[in-house]
Amino acid sequence: MSRPGRDDSPDRLYTLTGGRARSGPDSPFDLVTLVVAECDPVAGMQSEHAAILRITEHPTAVVELAAELKLPVSITKILLSDLLAAGRVSARHPRKAVLDPDVLEQVLVGLRNL
Repeated sequence: MSRPGRDDSPDRLYTLTGGRARSGPDSPFDLVTLVVAECDPVAGMQSEHAAILRITEHPTAVVELAAELKLPVSITKILLSDLLAAGRVSARHPRKAVLDPDVLEQVLVGLRNL
């Protein structure tokens, strides 16, 4: 049974990725990797690649891209790997928050006071 609003036809997905099933062992992409376009779409570009470049004008997580494109995350990672290899996008992991223990203690006290 197909999910509403999704075209997960194996033939279509095979065509999108050129037959590849994985993005490669050295892929920097996970679900929360932020992707930013380094250029605008150009004529003749695969429509999904162009859509990724439009969506990633601002930093966008891989999982958000997959949802916006209505594609499985694995397929989105393959498309992103193509764009990264061509220098059309950059990828970075979100910064880890440096939490001050005093601030955390104040939050905990505030929650207990509720």
